[in-house]
Amino acid sequence: MPGGWGGLILTALVVFLISDLLLSFVGNGGSTTISYTEFNNQLNSGNITKIYSKGDAIEGSLKSKAPKPDGGKGDYTDFTTQRPVFADDNLWGTLQAQNVTVTAEPVVQQRSFLANLLISLAPMLLLILVWVLMARRMAGGMGAGALGRKAPPKPVDTSAGRRTTFADVAGIDEVEAELSEVVDFLKNPQEYRRLGAKMPRGVLLAGPPGTGKTLLARAVAGEADVPFFSASASEFIEMIVGVGASRVRELFAEARKVAPAIVFIDEIDTIGRQRGGGGGMGGHDEREQTLNQILTEMDGFSGSEGVIVIAATNRVEILDQALLRPGRFDRRITVSPPDRGGREEILKIHTRSVPLAAGTDLDQVARTTPGMTGADLANLVNEAALLAVKRKQDAVAQADLSDALEKVQLGAVRPLVMPAGERERTAYHESGHALLGMLQPGADPVRKITIVPRGRALGVTLSTPDTDRYSYTEPYLRGRIIGALGGMAAEQVVYGIVTTGAESDLEQVTNIARGMAGRWGMSERVGRLTAIPNDSQGAYGLSAAPTTLDAVDEEARRIVAECYEDAVRLLGEHRGKLDALARALLDAETLDEEAAYEAAGVPRKALDRA
Repeated sequence: MPGGWGGLILTALVVFLISDLLLSFVGNGGSTTISYTEFNNQLNSGNITKIYSKGDAIEGSLKSKAPKPDGGKGDYTDFTTQRPVFADDNLWGTLQAQNVTVTAEPVVQQRSFLANLLISLAPMLLLILVWVLMARRMAGGMGAGALGRKAPPKPVDTSAGRRTTFADVAGIDEVEAELSEVVDFLKNPQEYRRLGAKMPRGVLLAGPPGTGKTLLARAVAGEADVPFFSASASEFIEMIVGVGASRVRELFAEARKVAPAIVFIDEIDTIGRQRGGGGGMGGHDEREQTLNQILTEMDGFSGSEGVIVIAATNRVEILDQALLRPGRFDRRITVSPPDRGGREEILKIHTRSVPLAAGTDLDQVARTTPGMTGADLANLVNEAALLAVKRKQDAVAQADLSDALEKVQLGAVRPLVMPAGERERTAYHESGHALLGMLQPGADPVRKITIVPRGRALGVTLSTPDTDRYSYTEPYLRGRIIGALGGMAAEQVVYGIVTTGAESDLEQVTNIARGMAGRWGMSERVGRLTAIPNDSQGAYGLSAAPTTLDAVDEEARRIVAECYEDAVRLLGEHRGKLDALARALLDAETLDEEAAYEAAGVPRKALDRA
């Protein structure tokens, strides 16, 4: 809680300054220190009513207020002064002549020892009080601990209007079928117990971000009509060790009270990482205690009958093995991006509340969005609706969906005026990409070419497959590399030099070539092994010897060099088509699929509608 420490320091500073100011004011009793000359002036004018003297120190009071000397603001009545040792005035005679009362008690009463002690300790006591109050706030999640208590977790509201069911889920039918068994168990537990079947303790949903893991968990709770507790794994982790385990205990205790119930833990990899990788101090100790408590609650002596745990993660490979064993997460369900039919069903769900114009073809949109997840498609529909509103339309048309897809995939149009030479070079660069994509057998069809600046790019060539692909052949990957190098090769063929415009192309080429040599066994020299770990968090080359990694790099360079030679050769052989496509692109700035193939003079293969 960073804000808590900042507030504590600021409050302590304010308390200290206020206390110091009060002590400085109370310490002198409210009297004003004046010079002995000012004292004599007031005495000679008859304005002093009484004094008290102790040695050469004099305290006294005036009959009437007098302005503070030396230009001070305000008036004073009580004063203190010091009589110089060398003064030889007849002070006693003057006092008697002015009828001044000389007392034996101090005019300004001194505080007792106890009062001085309490005042001196006041700042420290205030600081301790502030510290305790801040500690109570920071330890609010410690349950019934001594420093505070957090409100017990409550089920998510799944009443009518907010209830999610399998009707709201599409594109992942095989996952829905597996989860429907869990729903049936929650609805009819006696049927399963009659034959000795036990309720699964946990279901782990693993898959890329945006595939609908959280939505599936809510749908299971909605279909079974049972209480649904939702929590993020990061909510359990706190600076104070033991808070996370306490929160886990409280969460499961509340779920058991209303069992059967579902507990959903999102991003469980936050606390479910493999143990033993840290020094057992600080954050590692807190995370491991929290994980141990989850393991105990799911399958320990305490037991959690009637409570099913559904967890979601996109990094299942780093989870602790104790979480994955039977009795904890009995079922591991992979939630993959939807296929073409699934994407169409998802689009239908997201367009329920969006009016569509006549003739809008969602199947066409699904065909041109391979690899998109449910979250991506929801964003696509929303972008299309925003475009329709800007265009003052009453419904979302096919053109809105197409333009929204371009914005999502290619980036927003950037208002940039390019010089004629730069514009021509960009046209040849994009034409090189497109022409090689058209000429490569089995390559993804070219959908659109544009030299209108979008996002960070000066031009974009969009190619997507006709059908979803689940595995890739070596010729296809080489074709991908050749197509990606087409822009640089076109600049080399036409101008004899290359520019920095191929930076993103080279990043794509490097990833593909390194994967072919080090991950997919497509290099005879490296062999049929995985030399590069498939973990974005791991260090490159962690699973192979240095000589093997050197071989991977050399093979990747060889593959890219061979593909670049093929790209330059093909563009040189079809220079006429390259020039024609570039001229058409300079005239129109943007070419769709049909216009691009017609301008290049390349026959478009029939679309695979299967």
